[in-house]
Amino acid sequence: MKRYNDPNLFGIIGIGKFGGALALELIKKGKDVIALDNNPLRLESIKKEIDHVFLIDQISKDALTEAGIASCGTVIVCIGKDIESNLLATLNAKELGVPRVISKAISADHGRVLEKLGAEVVLPEEDMGRRLAQSLCVANALDWLPLCSDFSIIEVIIPSSLDSKNVLELNLRKKYGINIIALIHEGKANGSISPDTILHQGDQMVISGSNESLSTFQKQTNS
Repeated sequence: MKRYNDPNLFGIIGIGKFGGALALELIKKGKDVIALDNNPLRLESIKKEIDHVFLIDQISKDALTEAGIASCGTVIVCIGKDIESNLLATLNAKELGVPRVISKAISADHGRVLEKLGAEVVLPEEDMGRRLAQSLCVANALDWLPLCSDFSIIEVIIPSSLDSKNVLELNLRKKYGINIIALIHEGKANGSISPDTILHQGDQMVISGSNESLSTFQKQTNS
């Protein structure tokens, strides 16, 4: 009988700064989270927000199974410096049949080993550094999220050249091959974009497209 893996159930193994922030953000997004750590103080800090919290002495398949990790659609291994526990948690999650395992690496070599185990790898400091470098090299870019090698989502400040113009008039999809995902005004996001939606200088705009299209758009609208 095939095991059901709930796509809305996430397992977080390791509740440090990275894992704790990730767990709480997933809860805010309406997801279910199973949190595991060997430090009771770390778990105590999230108990009010997360129902499924487990103190485990060691990483074992039995301990992960008892906590419900085998039912997760995604497991994120957030253990940092203890590479042995990181690798063991990754291996056990894969062997339990979790379809998506994402593991935090502390070096490129560590990441290669995790990939050999079948995990997706994140290098938090390097990833943040790349995103910051991308955003610093693009005019008015506040954030940059690459989805693959040639397609990204960026958040930009709306320049004066687009001020008080509506989406239909600008026709960014036809001119540049980009799409408006959301507009942000005074910290509030609006994802309901219509042809009549008006853009205002200084607000933020989240757009997607090929890296070439985004670069062309930025150069032409900020010149």
